[in-house]
Amino acid sequence: MTAALPVALADVEAAAERVAGIAVRTPLLRLPLEGDVFVKPESLQRTGSFKFRGALNALSATPRERLARGVVADSSGNHAQGVAAAAALLGVPATIVMPENAARVKVERTAAWGAEIVRCGNSSDERQRVAASLRDERGLEYVPPFDDARIIAGQGTVGLELAADLPELRTVVVCVGGGGLISGVAVAVKALRPGVRVVGVEPELAADARQSLREGRVVRWPAAQVARTVCDGVRAQALGDLTFATMSALVDGIVTVSDDDVLEAMRWAMLEAKLMLEPTGALALAALLTGAVAADGPTAAVASGGNADPALLASLLAG
Repeated sequence: MTAALPVALADVEAAAERVAGIAVRTPLLRLPLEGDVFVKPESLQRTGSFKFRGALNALSATPRERLARGVVADSSGNHAQGVAAAAALLGVPATIVMPENAARVKVERTAAWGAEIVRCGNSSDERQRVAASLRDERGLEYVPPFDDARIIAGQGTVGLELAADLPELRTVVVCVGGGGLISGVAVAVKALRPGVRVVGVEPELAADARQSLREGRVVRWPAAQVARTVCDGVRAQALGDLTFATMSALVDGIVTVSDDDVLEAMRWAMLEAKLMLEPTGALALAALLTGAVAADGPTAAVASGGNADPALLASLLAG
Protein backbone atom coordinates (compact mmCIF):
# COMPACT_ATOMS: atom_id res chain seq x y z
CA MET A 1 0.00 0.00 0.00
CA THR A 2 1.40 3.39 -1.04
CA ALA A 3 2.04 5.77 1.85
CA ALA A 4 -0.02 8.94 1.91
CA LEU A 5 1.81 12.07 0.81
CA PRO A 6 2.25 14.90 3.33
CA VAL A 7 0.01 17.29 1.35
CA ALA A 8 -3.21 16.49 -0.50
CA LEU A 9 -5.38 18.46 -2.91
CA ALA A 10 -7.74 19.37 -0.05
CA ASP A 11 -4.83 21.06 1.77
CA VAL A 12 -4.00 23.13 -1.31
CA GLU A 13 -7.65 24.10 -1.75
CA ALA A 14 -7.81 25.19 1.90
CA ALA A 15 -4.67 27.25 1.37
CA ALA A 16 -6.27 28.91 -1.66
CA GLU A 17 -9.16 30.05 0.52
CA ARG A 18 -6.78 31.49 3.12
CA VAL A 19 -4.68 33.50 0.66
CA ALA A 20 -7.55 34.63 -1.60
CA GLY A 21 -7.78 38.39 -1.90
CA ILE A 22 -4.35 38.90 -0.33
CA ALA A 23 -1.99 36.97 -2.60
CA VAL A 24 -2.13 37.97 -6.26
CA ARG A 25 -3.78 35.53 -8.66
CA THR A 26 -1.04 35.88 -11.23
CA PRO A 27 -1.97 35.69 -14.94
CA LEU A 28 -1.05 33.05 -17.49
CA LEU A 29 0.63 34.73 -20.43
CA ARG A 30 1.37 33.30 -23.88
CA LEU A 31 5.04 33.55 -24.80
CA PRO A 32 6.27 34.61 -28.25
CA LEU A 33 7.51 31.10 -29.04
CA GLU A 34 6.39 28.39 -31.42
CA GLY A 35 3.57 26.23 -30.09
CA ASP A 36 1.31 26.72 -27.09
CA VAL A 37 3.86 27.95 -24.57
CA PHE A 38 2.85 30.04 -21.58
CA VAL A 39 4.44 31.59 -18.51
CA LYS A 40 2.96 32.12 -15.06
CA PRO A 41 4.87 35.17 -13.79
CA GLU A 42 5.11 34.92 -10.02
CA SER A 43 7.43 37.89 -10.40
CA LEU A 44 4.14 39.83 -10.26
CA GLN A 45 3.23 38.29 -6.91
CA ARG A 46 3.35 40.37 -3.71
CA THR A 47 7.01 40.64 -2.65
CA GLY A 48 7.96 39.60 -6.21
CA SER A 49 7.93 35.85 -5.61
CA PHE A 50 5.70 32.80 -5.11
CA LYS A 51 7.14 32.52 -1.61
CA PHE A 52 4.50 34.93 -0.31
CA ARG A 53 1.82 32.29 -0.93
CA GLY A 54 3.40 29.68 1.32
CA ALA A 55 4.35 32.15 4.02
CA LEU A 56 0.86 33.64 4.17
CA ASN A 57 -0.75 30.22 4.32
CA ALA A 58 1.64 29.03 7.02
CA LEU A 59 0.96 32.00 9.27
CA SER A 60 -2.78 32.03 8.57
CA ALA A 61 -3.10 28.31 9.35
CA THR A 62 -1.22 28.62 12.65
CA PRO A 63 -3.18 29.29 15.88
CA ARG A 64 -2.77 32.92 16.94
CA GLU A 65 -1.47 31.96 20.37
CA ARG A 66 1.56 30.33 18.73
CA LEU A 67 2.28 33.60 16.92
CA ALA A 68 2.01 35.79 20.01
CA ARG A 69 5.76 36.33 20.39
CA GLY A 70 6.43 36.46 16.66
CA VAL A 71 7.90 34.27 13.94
CA VAL A 72 11.39 33.42 12.77
CA ALA A 73 12.51 32.22 9.35
CA ASP A 74 15.81 31.57 7.58
CA SER A 75 16.25 32.47 3.94
CA SER A 76 18.57 33.88 1.30
CA GLY A 77 15.88 36.28 0.20
CA ASN A 78 12.48 35.45 -1.25
CA HIS A 79 11.16 33.37 1.65
CA ALA A 80 12.52 36.11 3.89
CA GLN A 81 10.43 38.72 2.10
CA GLY A 82 7.38 36.46 1.99
CA VAL A 83 7.43 35.81 5.74
CA ALA A 84 8.20 39.45 6.57
CA ALA A 85 5.29 40.65 4.42
CA ALA A 86 2.82 38.04 5.66
CA ALA A 87 3.78 38.78 9.27
CA ALA A 88 3.39 42.52 8.75
CA LEU A 89 -0.03 42.10 7.17
CA LEU A 90 -1.16 39.90 10.06
CA GLY A 91 0.36 42.15 12.75
CA VAL A 92 2.99 39.62 13.84
CA PRO A 93 6.66 40.49 14.63
CA ALA A 94 9.16 38.78 12.31
CA THR A 95 12.83 37.91 12.73
CA ILE A 96 14.62 36.74 9.59
CA VAL A 97 17.99 34.97 9.48
CA MET A 98 19.79 35.79 6.23
CA PRO A 99 23.25 34.71 5.00
CA GLU A 100 26.04 37.18 4.38
CA ASN A 101 25.90 36.45 0.63
CA ALA A 102 22.18 37.28 0.34
CA ALA A 103 21.39 39.71 -2.47
CA ARG A 104 21.34 43.28 -1.19
CA VAL A 105 18.01 44.03 -2.85
CA LYS A 106 16.38 41.12 -1.01
CA VAL A 107 17.82 42.13 2.37
CA GLU A 108 16.62 45.70 1.93
CA ARG A 109 13.13 44.67 0.90
CA THR A 110 12.84 42.27 3.81
CA ALA A 111 13.81 45.02 6.22
CA ALA A 112 11.33 47.37 4.55
CA TRP A 113 8.51 45.13 5.80
CA GLY A 114 9.64 45.83 9.35
CA ALA A 115 11.42 42.54 10.01
CA GLU A 116 14.47 42.25 12.24
CA ILE A 117 17.37 40.94 10.14
CA VAL A 118 19.96 38.62 11.70
CA ARG A 119 22.97 37.85 9.48
CA CYS A 120 24.89 34.57 9.56
CA GLY A 121 27.20 32.33 7.53
CA ASN A 122 26.28 31.19 4.04
CA SER A 123 25.46 27.52 4.60
CA SER A 124 21.93 26.20 5.02
CA ASP A 125 23.08 24.45 8.20
CA GLU A 126 24.25 27.74 9.74
CA ARG A 127 20.99 29.53 8.87
CA GLN A 128 18.92 26.75 10.39
CA ARG A 129 21.09 26.64 13.52
CA VAL A 130 20.74 30.37 14.15
CA ALA A 131 16.99 30.28 13.45
CA ALA A 132 16.53 27.34 15.83
CA SER A 133 18.47 29.17 18.53
CA LEU A 134 16.30 32.28 18.15
CA ARG A 135 13.15 30.15 18.18
CA ASP A 136 14.13 28.55 21.46
CA GLU A 137 15.47 31.70 23.14
CA ARG A 138 12.53 33.93 22.25
CA GLY A 139 9.65 31.45 21.98
CA LEU A 140 9.09 32.21 18.30
CA GLU A 141 7.13 30.20 15.72
CA TYR A 142 9.52 28.81 13.10
CA VAL A 143 8.42 29.11 9.46
CA PRO A 144 10.57 26.75 7.34
CA PRO A 145 11.46 27.76 3.77
CA PHE A 146 10.13 24.60 2.10
CA ASP A 147 9.91 21.39 4.13
CA ASP A 148 6.59 22.11 5.82
CA ALA A 149 3.08 20.97 4.85
CA ARG A 150 1.70 24.51 5.29
CA ILE A 151 4.35 25.94 2.97
CA ILE A 152 3.92 23.22 0.32
CA ALA A 153 0.13 23.66 0.34
CA GLY A 154 0.49 27.41 -0.07
CA GLN A 155 2.86 27.06 -3.00
CA GLY A 156 0.45 24.54 -4.50
CA THR A 157 -2.03 27.33 -5.16
CA VAL A 158 0.12 28.11 -8.21
CA GLY A 159 -0.84 24.68 -9.54
CA LEU A 160 -4.54 25.21 -8.82
CA GLU A 161 -4.49 28.37 -10.90
CA LEU A 162 -2.59 26.70 -13.73
CA ALA A 163 -5.09 23.84 -13.93
CA ALA A 164 -8.01 26.27 -13.95
CA ASP A 165 -6.56 28.71 -16.48
CA LEU A 166 -5.21 26.11 -18.93
CA PRO A 167 -7.41 22.98 -18.80
CA GLU A 168 -5.57 21.50 -21.80
CA LEU A 169 -2.19 21.78 -20.01
CA ARG A 170 0.21 18.96 -20.92
CA THR A 171 3.52 20.01 -19.33
CA VAL A 172 4.43 22.32 -16.46
CA VAL A 173 8.06 23.34 -15.88
CA VAL A 174 9.12 24.48 -12.39
CA CYS A 175 12.43 25.48 -10.80
CA VAL A 176 13.72 23.36 -7.92
CA GLY A 177 15.56 24.51 -4.81
CA GLY A 178 14.28 22.89 -1.64
CA GLY A 179 11.33 21.50 -3.57
CA GLY A 180 8.41 23.33 -1.94
CA LEU A 181 7.10 24.95 -5.13
CA ILE A 182 7.34 21.93 -7.41
CA SER A 183 5.89 19.68 -4.69
CA GLY A 184 2.85 21.89 -4.21
CA VAL A 185 2.34 22.39 -7.94
CA ALA A 186 2.63 18.65 -8.56
CA VAL A 187 0.08 17.82 -5.86
CA ALA A 188 -2.48 20.19 -7.34
CA VAL A 189 -1.86 19.55 -11.02
CA LYS A 190 -1.61 15.76 -10.80
CA ALA A 191 -4.84 15.59 -8.80
CA LEU A 192 -6.77 17.77 -11.23
CA ARG A 193 -5.02 16.83 -14.51
CA PRO A 194 -3.47 13.38 -13.97
CA GLY A 195 -1.91 13.25 -17.45
CA VAL A 196 0.13 16.41 -17.04
CA ARG A 197 3.92 16.06 -17.03
CA VAL A 198 5.67 17.92 -14.19
CA VAL A 199 9.33 18.68 -14.87
CA GLY A 200 11.80 20.37 -12.55
CA VAL A 201 14.77 22.54 -13.51
CA GLU A 202 17.99 23.10 -11.58
CA PRO A 203 21.25 24.88 -12.37
CA GLU A 204 24.04 22.51 -13.32
CA LEU A 205 26.00 23.95 -10.40
CA ALA A 206 23.33 23.05 -7.82
CA ALA A 207 21.75 19.84 -9.09
CA ASP A 208 21.33 17.97 -5.80
CA ALA A 209 17.62 17.30 -6.38
CA ARG A 210 18.22 15.56 -9.71
CA GLN A 211 20.88 13.39 -8.08
CA SER A 212 18.54 12.67 -5.15
CA LEU A 213 15.70 11.45 -7.37
CA ARG A 214 18.07 9.34 -9.46
CA GLU A 215 19.58 7.67 -6.40
CA GLY A 216 16.33 7.33 -4.47
CA ARG A 217 17.66 9.13 -1.41
CA VAL A 218 18.24 12.71 -0.27
CA VAL A 219 21.70 13.77 -1.42
CA ARG A 220 23.28 16.79 0.25
CA TRP A 221 25.66 19.08 -1.66
CA PRO A 222 28.26 21.26 0.16
CA ALA A 223 27.35 24.92 0.68
CA ALA A 224 30.41 26.08 -1.25
CA GLN A 225 29.34 23.96 -4.22
CA VAL A 226 25.76 25.23 -4.54
CA ALA A 227 26.92 28.80 -3.85
CA ARG A 228 28.63 28.85 -7.27
CA THR A 229 25.39 29.31 -9.20
CA VAL A 230 24.01 32.75 -10.01
CA CYS A 231 20.58 31.35 -9.10
CA ASP A 232 20.64 32.35 -5.45
CA GLY A 233 17.06 31.21 -4.83
CA VAL A 234 17.94 27.54 -5.34
CA ARG A 235 21.09 27.25 -3.25
CA ALA A 236 19.43 24.86 -0.80
CA GLN A 237 21.91 22.09 -0.11
CA ALA A 238 19.32 19.32 -0.08
CA LEU A 239 15.66 18.52 -0.46
CA GLY A 240 13.60 18.11 2.69
CA ASP A 241 11.99 14.85 3.78
CA LEU A 242 8.49 16.01 2.80
CA THR A 243 9.52 17.48 -0.52
CA PHE A 244 11.64 14.46 -1.43
CA ALA A 245 8.72 12.10 -0.76
CA THR A 246 6.34 14.24 -2.79
CA MET A 247 8.71 14.73 -5.69
CA SER A 248 9.62 11.05 -5.79
CA ALA A 249 5.95 10.19 -6.20
CA LEU A 250 4.77 12.95 -8.52
CA VAL A 251 7.58 14.66 -10.45
CA ASP A 252 8.32 13.18 -13.88
CA GLY A 253 11.93 14.31 -14.12
CA ILE A 254 14.50 17.04 -13.50
CA VAL A 255 16.70 18.69 -16.11
CA THR A 256 19.60 21.10 -15.68
CA VAL A 257 20.70 24.26 -17.45
CA SER A 258 23.87 26.32 -17.26
CA ASP A 259 24.16 29.71 -15.59
CA ASP A 260 24.82 31.20 -19.04
CA ASP A 261 21.51 29.70 -20.23
CA VAL A 262 19.75 31.32 -17.27
CA LEU A 263 21.25 34.75 -17.93
CA GLU A 264 20.28 34.53 -21.60
CA ALA A 265 16.74 33.55 -20.57
CA MET A 266 16.59 36.62 -18.31
CA ARG A 267 17.65 38.83 -21.21
CA TRP A 268 15.17 37.18 -23.56
CA ALA A 269 12.38 37.63 -21.03
CA MET A 270 13.05 41.35 -20.76
CA LEU A 271 13.35 41.97 -24.50
CA GLU A 272 10.80 39.53 -25.90
CA ALA A 273 8.28 38.80 -23.14
CA LYS A 274 8.56 42.16 -21.34
CA LEU A 275 9.12 40.38 -18.02
CA MET A 276 11.80 41.16 -15.45
CA LEU A 277 12.97 37.94 -13.81
CA GLU A 278 15.67 37.08 -11.31
CA PRO A 279 18.04 34.22 -12.22
CA THR A 280 16.07 31.59 -10.32
CA GLY A 281 12.86 32.90 -11.86
CA ALA A 282 14.29 32.30 -15.32
CA LEU A 283 15.25 28.64 -14.78
CA ALA A 284 12.04 27.16 -16.21
CA LEU A 285 12.15 29.50 -19.18
CA ALA A 286 15.80 28.60 -19.81
CA ALA A 287 14.85 24.93 -19.98
CA LEU A 288 12.32 25.69 -22.72
CA LEU A 289 14.56 28.05 -24.68
CA THR A 290 17.45 25.58 -24.72
CA GLY A 291 15.28 22.58 -25.54
CA ALA A 292 16.13 20.84 -22.27
CA VAL A 293 12.36 20.48 -21.96
CA ALA A 294 10.35 20.05 -25.15
CA ALA A 295 6.99 21.82 -25.38
CA ASP A 296 4.89 18.79 -26.33
CA GLY A 297 1.42 20.29 -26.29
CA PRO A 298 0.28 23.23 -24.15
CA THR A 299 3.19 23.98 -21.81
CA ALA A 300 3.51 26.38 -18.89
CA ALA A 301 6.71 27.63 -17.27
CA VAL A 302 6.47 28.97 -13.73
CA ALA A 303 8.62 32.10 -13.44
CA SER A 304 9.17 31.93 -9.70
CA GLY A 305 10.29 35.47 -8.97
CA GLY A 306 11.64 38.80 -10.13
CA ASN A 307 13.80 40.16 -7.31
CA ALA A 308 16.90 40.68 -9.42
CA ASP A 309 19.92 42.84 -8.71
CA PRO A 310 19.42 46.02 -10.79
CA ALA A 311 23.10 45.99 -11.78
CA LEU A 312 22.74 42.49 -13.21
CA LEU A 313 19.68 43.51 -15.20
CA ALA A 314 21.48 46.53 -16.56
CA SER A 315 24.49 44.45 -17.60
CA LEU A 316 22.27 41.94 -19.42
CA LEU A 317 20.49 44.68 -21.34
CA ALA A 318 23.75 46.40 -22.17
CA GLY A 319 25.25 43.15 -23.43
